Amino acid sequence: MSITKEQVDKIAHLARLALTEEEAHAYATQLENIFNLVTVLQQADTAEVRPMAHPMDAKQRLRPDVITEGNEREVMQAIAPLTDMGLYLVPQVIE
Repeated sequence: MSITKEQVDKIAHLARLALTEEEAHAYATQLENIFNLVTVLQQADTAEVRPMAHPMDAKQRLRPDVITEGNEREVMQAIAPLTDMGLYLVPQVIE
């Protein structure tokens, strides 16, 4: 597949890139190489290839739901400026 300088300029504009003439030519060549590689890959016969993984076959590894730390609310709230009935009090920011 051939890509023109105008197409590179349009892509650069959409990506908000300022390209020099040399950069535009280099990008056109690189994009053309990528498109040619994709064309070659599309010609590969994948009819007998099985998928390597499927999300529905996966099992989630879950850890046991056990408490690993104790309740330290009083210790943490002891250093807070204002608390009331186990809640942190903060200044009002919305009227």
